[in-house]
Amino acid sequence: MPCFKWNSDPKRLGEVMAGIACQGGHTQIGRVLEHVRAESKNAKVDALVYVGDAMEESIDDLCAIAGELGLLGTPAFMFQEGSDPVAENAYREIARLTKGAWCPFDAGAASQLRELLRAAAAYAAGGHKALRDLSKRGGQGAVKLIEQMR
Repeated sequence: MPCFKWNSDPKRLGEVMAGIACQGGHTQIGRVLEHVRAESKNAKVDALVYVGDAMEESIDDLCAIAGELGLLGTPAFMFQEGSDPVAENAYREIARLTKGAWCPFDAGAASQLRELLRAAAAYAAGGHKALRDLSKRGGQGAVKLIEQMR
């Protein structure tokens, strides 16, 4: 997994994300959680977004780090492609421990993922109020996150 410099500029982040490609290999969820935990020591991290379809790591190890992120106030938005039950269990638990949300999406439904990412960005920028405002404007991703974050 390449390591990118921390970025809060939406345009630059979009450029970086456009260049990311999926490859086979073991999941790196723990590495992502640890990175966010380390960044939280320098500045508040408003949200973590993870998009994946599998989980091959120790759920106990992942949950320990997720619990720390929850104490730091960093919700994890865990978006799952497909229906792997092991991944679902882990993603739901990480979301619960961080006071975030788990949402599945269909592999062929880019619009579903776009709505979920839009909602996570709204939350990161403006918290629960921004998420509620987006849902009032018809944001289906926001509705899903609000349901999960109650």
